[in-house]
Amino acid sequence: MNIGDIRRRLKAHEPRVLPSAAFEASVAMVLRPSGKGPEALFIERSKKPQDPWSGQMAFPGGRHDETDRDLRHTAERETIEEVGLSLEGARLIGRLDDQTGQRAGQGRQLRIAAFVYEVAPGAGNDLVPNYEVAEAFWVPLAWFEEPSRVIDYRHPPYPEVSFPGVVVGDPERHVVWGLTFRFLCAFFEILQRPFAANGRR
Repeated sequence: MNIGDIRRRLKAHEPRVLPSAAFEASVAMVLRPSGKGPEALFIERSKKPQDPWSGQMAFPGGRHDETDRDLRHTAERETIEEVGLSLEGARLIGRLDDQTGQRAGQGRQLRIAAFVYEVAPGAGNDLVPNYEVAEAFWVPLAWFEEPSRVIDYRHPPYPEVSFPGVVVGDPERHVVWGLTFRFLCAFFEILQRPFAANGRR
């Protein structure tokens, strides 16, 4: 897998864009070349009461603000706010299919967009997480092709239910599951690459 292949696959992909919704958000899947192959930027969200996504692994992003020009601008604004990484000079190489979720604490449908960016090798070496982010780090995409990293993850509020997840660090904290997991499934489908948790969503 290399950045060139990713660019070509995403360029040929026609993303599914859902109708506008009352509540919208977007995320930035930021990629960079490295000696280990392409890496993606992930954040661990800070733990906050009343936040259903508290402590979860995610891409940088957040809710659309009325001052944002569009959802792409939302993803770029949130990225610089959350980790101090400007995407102004980054290359937008694609968009994934929109996903839906529940708006925090309200049970209302939320539309989430994901934009894929390419930054230069070494960009983002000195990330500066804000109060919303406990930790931010780069993960080799090749890890998501390793079946040994797949686990049945139990989210603390619902310990009786398990979700497929991929371990990218401390197995007690750094597990990619839920919405971000679904975006990764879609990403690997576009690349026509084997995803470690194929068939599990």
